[in-house]
Amino acid sequence: MADTVSDALIARLAAWGVRRIYGYPGDGINGVIGALDRAADKIEFVEPRHEEAAAFMACGHAKFSGEVGVCLATSGPGAVHLLAGLYDAKGDHQPVVAIVGQKSRVSLGADFQQEIDLVSLFKDVAHEYVQMVTTPVQMRHVVDRAFRIARSRRTPTCIVLPQDIQEAADAKPRHEHGMTHSGPGYSPPRVVPHAADLQRAADVLNAGKRVAILIGAGAANAAEEVVSVADKLGAGVAKALLGKPVLPDDLPFVTGGIGLLGTQPSYKMIEDCDTLLMVGSGFPYTEFLPEEGKARGVQIDIDPRMLSLRYPMEVNLVGDSATTLTALLPLLEHKKDRSFRDDIERNIAKWEETLAKRAAQDATPINPQRVFAELSPRLPNDAMLACDTGTTVHWYSRNLKIRTGMRAAHSGTLASMGAAIPYAVAAKFAHPELPALCFVGDGAMQMNGINELITVARYWKRWRDPRFVVFVMNNRDLNMVTWEQRILAGDRKFEASQELPDFPYAAYAQSIGLGGFRLDDSDRIVVAIEDALAADRPYVLEVICDPNVPPLPPHVSAKQIRNYLVALAKGDSDAVRVVRASIKQIFA
Repeated sequence: MADTVSDALIARLAAWGVRRIYGYPGDGINGVIGALDRAADKIEFVEPRHEEAAAFMACGHAKFSGEVGVCLATSGPGAVHLLAGLYDAKGDHQPVVAIVGQKSRVSLGADFQQEIDLVSLFKDVAHEYVQMVTTPVQMRHVVDRAFRIARSRRTPTCIVLPQDIQEAADAKPRHEHGMTHSGPGYSPPRVVPHAADLQRAADVLNAGKRVAILIGAGAANAAEEVVSVADKLGAGVAKALLGKPVLPDDLPFVTGGIGLLGTQPSYKMIEDCDTLLMVGSGFPYTEFLPEEGKARGVQIDIDPRMLSLRYPMEVNLVGDSATTLTALLPLLEHKKDRSFRDDIERNIAKWEETLAKRAAQDATPINPQRVFAELSPRLPNDAMLACDTGTTVHWYSRNLKIRTGMRAAHSGTLASMGAAIPYAVAAKFAHPELPALCFVGDGAMQMNGINELITVARYWKRWRDPRFVVFVMNNRDLNMVTWEQRILAGDRKFEASQELPDFPYAAYAQSIGLGGFRLDDSDRIVVAIEDALAADRPYVLEVICDPNVPPLPPHVSAKQIRNYLVALAKGDSDAVRVVRASIKQIFA
């Protein structure tokens, strides 16, 4: 039997180094599924319970491995389901290639079952490159361009394959006019700014007396360089959420997160600085950056589209973070006045005391901050961490301390619920020898986490290290939105939209062959954590936590206080408990 276009596709993916595809079958992609079966020794097929999870897994694969993630879906609804995960990759600048089936060419335009204009559907999320293959000889260069653009632009791309093309005989382009002959392979360039621009940046940073550094995911490979620059400038370093794993939290000048999820030392440092150095970050909340005109600015980013987007920088440097900082370092002067750094380190030490006091406060039944505080020193040194969206990310951002050697991922720009477990699954496939932990609210668990536990149960015995711990923060409330209703809108908790049905997450895990424990006693937190980390199989630790513990921002504005009081005055069902919990946290 002659090779089909689908067979040639799989061979081309292997030539690009693809080892794994996350996807869900359907008749619109049957040709590719058959080719995957024939090439099972080359590329592994991982099937989650939903196409959305497949796209999240592809994004998680890119985040934890640095490789291109690949997801696959059938035509029609299968293709539509990929969108959330692909937008997640787009927002966080991750290279992902989506392969989607389409109806046969002869039926296109006939309002056929499951017919969707897929090129138009994916034109926004994969705007750098989306292409339908309409002839067998086209497949080769479409795959090559999709991968090369995904890697070079750090973005999702999309290949659309009609059914009849998938099953057609493979054909190579001929040596004649109109044909395209492409090849696989890509190595990123070494991008360094011009010497004159580096000198201008150094002049700005050398003139500053109070320099603050803000890093994001784009500084992931520049940890040593960031530390060297911070030491020379006497600067503190704040981390956007996606930059959390770049530097360990035990460095005395690392102020932690920034923004609503951030810390008081980060807020204070940015408020007091006269110079801001921003490295590899698109942090969007400008109210937490210096007021325009109060600080001079230098920004480093590999993508020129991200420069001077959040703050009007005086010097914009297009370049790789590590190589640019290395080139900049000899031009910087060692600051003799360390008073700004000393103030930062004192603020950090005081903040850590505050966090410890807040975590120690009693709650009904469990204070979620205490769970993360107790987990931090017990985290495996090589842990891979994935956190979902919700109030869980507040405690993850502030109370969980990253150490050198750990990796972490979060749906940062899209802030999508339901990404954490797919991320962690992809992390385990990329690094089966390492432990994975994910932190998920009960809302995200009910959205898709419960189903993806089935995926974990199916595949976990393939992983060399069985440790896969899911912390379910169960408060029976869509808690982040509840607090946003109170603080941002001045509305009381709307029970019809906020309250969640109860579900036995730990017992469910046990029912499908995983480990599980329901934790509702604060005296058992440490033992429960240690048992989960020592389990011989994936484990769900269901934490019954208090929804009324407030995720206090680093700075509370008068408007937020007013909205909070107005919301409670409107007859919030949890008003008394909210006030008590808030008073405890504020006094702590």
